[in-house]
Amino acid sequence: MPKGKLFLIPNVLADNTQDAVITPQVKEVIANTKVYLVENMRTARRYISSLKLGVNLEQVHMEILDKGTSPEFINRLMQPLMNGADIGVISEAGCPGIADPGALAVEHAHKKGIQVIPLSGPSSMFLALMGSGFSGQSFAFHGYLPIDKKDKATAIKKLEAESLRERRAQIFMETPFRNNQLLADLLRVLSPQTKLCIAKNITGSDEMILTKTVQEWKQLPLDLHKIPTVFVLQSF
Repeated sequence: MPKGKLFLIPNVLADNTQDAVITPQVKEVIANTKVYLVENMRTARRYISSLKLGVNLEQVHMEILDKGTSPEFINRLMQPLMNGADIGVISEAGCPGIADPGALAVEHAHKKGIQVIPLSGPSSMFLALMGSGFSGQSFAFHGYLPIDKKDKATAIKKLEAESLRERRAQIFMETPFRNNQLLADLLRVLSPQTKLCIAKNITGSDEMILTKTVQEWKQLPLDLHKIPTVFVLQSF
């Protein structure tokens, strides 16, 4: 029996943007896929419903793939592929496999000789970099910085030093309810002339992608509490 295919299906970054950012190819795959691995069933169902494709969600099977999923459990989750069914992986936001557990499914698929098909869609990481004005030739995505204040400060200084040495844009993020604490630490630790891009609610109606020096940011009031935000720094 032919094996199924693993589709990496992008989700929206901001509410009510599906018509603007989700491609016809993604919609076609969703319309024809009945098995999914998702981070959250409720939001995944809401996302599929928002596309208005006529999908009967009672006929769709979903399993949870999140940061708590063990590598040993992946084999069971991926079994439908071995039986010929396609599987779609849907993140909470943006593209699967980038700063989320979708990579576990992809790794397993490669080991089993299963075709992996990533679909085009919004990526907060790349959209922030594109809008930052920083180097697109040399950049690194670091995901989430440490929570501990001392460890976080050490990580920030390391990112700044590497950026200067390698002429590299450094991209990172934080859980939205800790954004203001991270911003305060960035403004406290970074050199005044280091440039910082703050990209909040990308693709949303109140999107802001703005690059200024750390010294300039210190003069501006900014509340990022519970707003999805990507940070990019570059030291020159």
